[in-house]
Amino acid sequence: MNSFSIKTKIGLEVFRAYRAIQTRMHELNYLFWECTLRCNLNCIHCGSDCTRDSKTPDMPIRDFLKVLDKVMKEYNPNKVMIAITGGEPLVRKDLEDCGQQIYTRGFPWGIVSNGYLMTANRLSSLCNSGLRSITISLDGLQESHNWLRGRNDSFQKAMQAIKLCATNKSIVFDVVTCVNKRNLLELESIKNLLLEAGVRKWRIFTIFPKGRAKKHEDLELDNADFSQMLDFIAYCRNQKTIEASYGCEGFLGNYEGKVRDGFFFCRAGITVASVLADGSISACPSLRGDFIQGNIYKDDFIECWNDRYGQMRNRNWAKTSKCSDCNEFKYCNGNGLHLREGPGSELLTCHYERISK
Repeated sequence: MNSFSIKTKIGLEVFRAYRAIQTRMHELNYLFWECTLRCNLNCIHCGSDCTRDSKTPDMPIRDFLKVLDKVMKEYNPNKVMIAITGGEPLVRKDLEDCGQQIYTRGFPWGIVSNGYLMTANRLSSLCNSGLRSITISLDGLQESHNWLRGRNDSFQKAMQAIKLCATNKSIVFDVVTCVNKRNLLELESIKNLLLEAGVRKWRIFTIFPKGRAKKHEDLELDNADFSQMLDFIAYCRNQKTIEASYGCEGFLGNYEGKVRDGFFFCRAGITVASVLADGSISACPSLRGDFIQGNIYKDDFIECWNDRYGQMRNRNWAKTSKCSDCNEFKYCNGNGLHLREGPGSELLTCHYERISK
């Protein structure tokens, strides 16, 4: 394994103490609402395996508002961000009403969208309902994006949405890109495309083998590709033409501090929670199955938040297999929980190992 620079080592130790404090306090500040499992695209990397006609019905807004009413008794709603995700949130015709009721209670809210249904009128009505942030996905140039998203006009629709959002000064806006073998060499062109559209914030992720992505091994970068992607992000940050960053996916050794603003910290169950479409209570929406902590239809959300999530706040169980003899476990805590199927399961991929070989 590679040794750390003195600067990185000091930073990691300080951040380790900060993470311990945050874990002990576990103050909720980010709540995902998976408002639907319906989606108008058919992405081959979808971790939730969403479809156009989901067997799981959309959650009525009144059910989610009951959760927020309980959250308000424990936390200042102004300091808890509500991230509405799916599926595709824009397929809900009542999204504006949902947002308005969330906003009326004092919660800031935003959406994560593929952009396909975004129009100028829709964006205006969302903003009038209190929308404060939006993330649009762009996963390559036209051919690459359409291949990944499963619809031939999805690139065109995504770019239209990006241009609309980039010119709206009332919202916080960024673009996310899932990097794979097909679009890795397009990153420079994607960057220039985003700059031309007025985009200034760009988050880059890699694809992990869950959901449909399990069936497509060519989606995952090899070790050399992975380092190439990180080097590109570091180059963008040094260039300062676009605020590029790597997602909160894994511990990156000496790349920490160079490819994102802070050090790696999987906040799942520590400051981040989620309510899934079927009422399941979890952390980030990628955590399902054995990571479910309860269900809003039979459990009190705040009681779950305060008294459960032990498997996410004490991750000593993750120090097994390849993590058992790793000297950097104290900084990594077993990597992101989304890279495991549940407590005690094997780590699907180790980011630090990939850059150290």
